[in-house]
Amino acid sequence: MVTETTPDLTPDIAAVRASALGVKDTKGYATFRIVNAVVLVLIAAITLYPFVNLIAKSFSSEGYIAAGQVNLIPRGFNVTTFNAVVSDPMFWGNYRNTVVYTVVGTLISMALTTTYAYALSRPNLKGRGFFTGIALFTMFFGGGLIPNYILVANVLHMRNTIWAIVLPGAISVFNLLVMKSFFENFPSELEEAAALDGMTTYGVFLKIVLPLSKAVLATMTLFYAVSMWNSWFGAFLYLDKKDLFPVTVYLRNLIAATTGAQEITGSQSDAVQIGANVQSVTMLLTVLPIVCFYPFVQKYFVSGVMLGSVKG
Repeated sequence: MVTETTPDLTPDIAAVRASALGVKDTKGYATFRIVNAVVLVLIAAITLYPFVNLIAKSFSSEGYIAAGQVNLIPRGFNVTTFNAVVSDPMFWGNYRNTVVYTVVGTLISMALTTTYAYALSRPNLKGRGFFTGIALFTMFFGGGLIPNYILVANVLHMRNTIWAIVLPGAISVFNLLVMKSFFENFPSELEEAAALDGMTTYGVFLKIVLPLSKAVLATMTLFYAVSMWNSWFGAFLYLDKKDLFPVTVYLRNLIAATTGAQEITGSQSDAVQIGANVQSVTMLLTVLPIVCFYPFVQKYFVSGVMLGSVKG
């Protein structure tokens, strides 16, 4: 009796890996990788150049700045303008105001935007088209500067308060629509399962939807925080007391005061130096906190950019 041996059809994993590692890129793909790397390096260099030049001018002397000799390395190193800015107690008070306005404004904006967007994303919401239309209407039409000022300052009596800064622009319609699109693509099976377990709509939103929406929440938080941090016109319009100014208004006033080399310190030479690189110093001090904050939300921001691009 002859017994036939069944061939072993199990693939040799080691051999497969060895053959895969031995595959060489084609000349075309290798060229593409080189060109791609060179282009990305050039784009990164072009992007970083203005920021590095800003830092160099912040620590350079007035003569080199006026002669246009400051490029990537500080010339005639000095910290006169930095000392003039950071030694002023008003600067730190306004900086604290900016932090408070940014934190409070971002929290209010995120609370209003998430709840509004989630409600609009529900297909069974009565009057869904009406509420969506209201948001879109404000995206294209506004009352104008004077009516807005009368409403905020005289009707709502929010002048010289934090609410004049954080409430008028609390909801960005663009951010609202992005978040609405994300919630519409959210798996409905999860919400249905939670509802079958007896969870209310608020429970589903707070315990199911929000914990699984970290990407869009981090992205919108970054957008709102950056916008609130850099905002100055609202404070310039509605605030009269210097101790309530955000740091952006303080720096704006400092730039205006030193444009003509006016004396804001003890000597004329200091005023000239401050007027030469005050813009670089103020921009650096303004952007630095956002630059430090960005890496912590970058991984969520990258995911948030792809919102709605892939549907299961």
